[in-house]
Amino acid sequence: MATVRTAKTHWEGNLLEGQGTVALDSSKIGTYDVTWASRAEQPGGRTSPEELIAAAHSACYSMAFSHGLAGKGYTVEKVDTQADVTFQPGEGITAIKLTVRATVPGVSEEEFRAAAEDAKANCPVSQALAAVKNITLDARLV
Repeated sequence: MATVRTAKTHWEGNLLEGQGTVALDSSKIGTYDVTWASRAEQPGGRTSPEELIAAAHSACYSMAFSHGLAGKGYTVEKVDTQADVTFQPGEGITAIKLTVRATVPGVSEEEFRAAAEDAKANCPVSQALAAVKNITLDARLV
C-alpha cells in the first residue's frame, strides 16, 4: 500500500529578503521558519531544504541498513546516521556525506561494509538523490 506524506511551504517576498515557513502537515509535528540566509549562510534558528533532505536521508538510510542486516539474520542493536548535505549557491546540492556508527553483534567487517554500501545505493531517499554526484559513506562498527 502506498503512502503519501505532505509538507507545505508559505513564502513571502523575493529570494534574498523574503521569508517563509515549512509545515510538516502529515505528522503535524511543527512549522519551521526558512529564509535564504538560513540556506546559504547561518541557520539562525531556521531550517533549510538541505537540512530537511539531511533528515530524510539519515532516517531512510538507517531504516534500510537495519532492514538489510536483519534480512541476513543479524540483530541490529543500534544505528546512528548523520547526513551532511552541502549546498553551494549557484550550483545546488554538491555533496552528501553519510556517517554511520552501528552496533551489530556477530557481523563480519565484510558483511557490514556490504550492507552499508547496499543501503547507500538502495534506500529510497538515496535513489531520489541520485543526481548528487558526490555521496560518500563513512560506516563503522562500534
